[in-house]
Amino acid sequence: MKKVLSVVFLVTSIAFSQNRSEKLNDSAMVIYKSNPQKAVELLEKALSISEENETINAIAKSKNNLGIVKRDLGLFTEAKTLSQEALNISEDSIINASAYNNLGACNRNLGLYEEALTAYLMALKIYEAKNMSSEQATVTNNIGTVYSYLGMNKQAIENHLKAKDIFENADNKKGMSEVYNSIAIVYANDGDLNNALTYFKESLRLEEALNSPKGIAESTNNVGAVFYYMGEIDSALVYFNQSVKAERAIGNQTGIGATYNNIASVLIENDRLKEAKAYLDSGYYYTKKAKSVADIETALHNYSQYYEAKKQPQKALDYYKSFTVFKDSILNIATNSKVAELEIQYQTEKKENQILAQHAQLAEKELQVKQKNTIIYGSLGLAFLLGMLGYLLYNQQKLKNRQLKKEGELKTALAKIETQNRLQEQRLRISRDLHDNIGAQLTFIISSIDNLKFGLKNATLKTKEKLSSISEFTSQTIYELRDTIWAMNKEAITFEDLQARITNFINQASEASQDVEFTFYVSETISAQHTFTSVVGMNIYRIIQEAVNNALKYADATAIYVEISEDIDTFLIEVSDDGKGFNIAETELGNGLNNMKKRAREINGSMEYHAAADTGTQIILTVPKNPERKE
Repeated sequence: MKKVLSVVFLVTSIAFSQNRSEKLNDSAMVIYKSNPQKAVELLEKALSISEENETINAIAKSKNNLGIVKRDLGLFTEAKTLSQEALNISEDSIINASAYNNLGACNRNLGLYEEALTAYLMALKIYEAKNMSSEQATVTNNIGTVYSYLGMNKQAIENHLKAKDIFENADNKKGMSEVYNSIAIVYANDGDLNNALTYFKESLRLEEALNSPKGIAESTNNVGAVFYYMGEIDSALVYFNQSVKAERAIGNQTGIGATYNNIASVLIENDRLKEAKAYLDSGYYYTKKAKSVADIETALHNYSQYYEAKKQPQKALDYYKSFTVFKDSILNIATNSKVAELEIQYQTEKKENQILAQHAQLAEKELQVKQKNTIIYGSLGLAFLLGMLGYLLYNQQKLKNRQLKKEGELKTALAKIETQNRLQEQRLRISRDLHDNIGAQLTFIISSIDNLKFGLKNATLKTKEKLSSISEFTSQTIYELRDTIWAMNKEAITFEDLQARITNFINQASEASQDVEFTFYVSETISAQHTFTSVVGMNIYRIIQEAVNNALKYADATAIYVEISEDIDTFLIEVSDDGKGFNIAETELGNGLNNMKKRAREINGSMEYHAAADTGTQIILTVPKNPERKE
């Protein structure tokens, strides 16, 4: 009797331990995004309990969950080992699918794209068999990410959109955030920065609603990257610094390294080389530690750009060679071909199974139709059958006509979208050519003039002043070229974009004229999301820029004030100074004031100016909130 009681107690104890292990796993996976270190601690306890009781599937589940958390922390090699160990012993297909998905993510980050796609397809096959739609969507989105890394953007978008439809129908906000983020990356790679920024901001909004530290860190970094490529440096640095803070809080080495790389790129491009070196070294350290191949590529490329800016061509060339060799070792045509072959093989097998199932269904339906026809022939006769056939033919023709109409409407819509995309691509191509070609040539001119000034030691003062004047004019032309590129890259400019641009200009003017006090005020009632066309936004910015420059050059002012306010239907923009003013009746208008008035007329606005020796100069621009350009 005692022996029986002992066996019962042992079985009860094992069941209790298994239940505790299960609860620890569930608790860890709830908190791992916000507190990964605590999640690791809980999962290690769960694994210890499962190993003591020798419960195979519980061991596999704990190991795979540990692998998921480690992968989220950027420890890809360790994470891959844990999920592979889980897969080797697991008897549960759901655990196997999760392990395959995690192996795919690890291999993708390690640059093993063929292995990544193989693992993802194995996971997708299991989830499809189990009819688990959310999990199918997650894996489908991950497959799209592999294509995105390989530059196969068409295939990437197809998979991301499939996942998007499933997540939106299920109102799965986390899944929606991840797929929006993935779509944004593809748009960014294609140079469509406006669409990329829209999707990244939507992803950030969802992550903030979910209060997910990991998601907020990634989305914040992505928004900063788009602002960087759009040339809005101030906004980019703000978002990057927020991202670094969030990544450090959760201990994500890959995220820290990627963000340091981004900050280094911004600083190098803006000639802040002393600051850039620390971020370069930190970014390279964390990306190598995490073994994240895409980020290691970026770090090596940043080093090459840094030493080129430092005018150390040999070091720049050495790092560029390292970057090229590393990139070629990861990404090649054979890999792309093999990945595409695996996808085709999987889809072919899937289609064949569907065709076989359809054949069986058709055979069954044909048998049913034959039986029904026999009954109809015997009971209702030939006349009724002919009537039914006529009715069916009428309905079929009606459906066919409706389908043809829908196809025509779809073709028209697609043609319109294609035309818009071509126009946007042309604008982006022109802006890139301006930046890469004309910008580089102007920079070369400045460098050549500076070298010429240095070489002409015995030149007259007038000659040196003339060279300095040409150099300053060329530098100003570069700034204006960047402003033009900024406007060209946008179909529409939000008030937030315009305010950031004006703030950056006034900060630069303040640094160049330290004896002048600048004040920039914007009414709190103005919506940051109000949009202008790129033409209207650029003209407003140019008028403010011209007014401030005139005050600096001619007014001998000690204070310059810029204010933007609104009425019901208009924006009021005032630029004033406390300088010496001028007599309007006795002064002939120069090109500056005439240009400002012309720009105001072009956007259906108006401009007034007042000047007096005792009150300085005041320029007031009135712009309709929804201006239409005059013909």
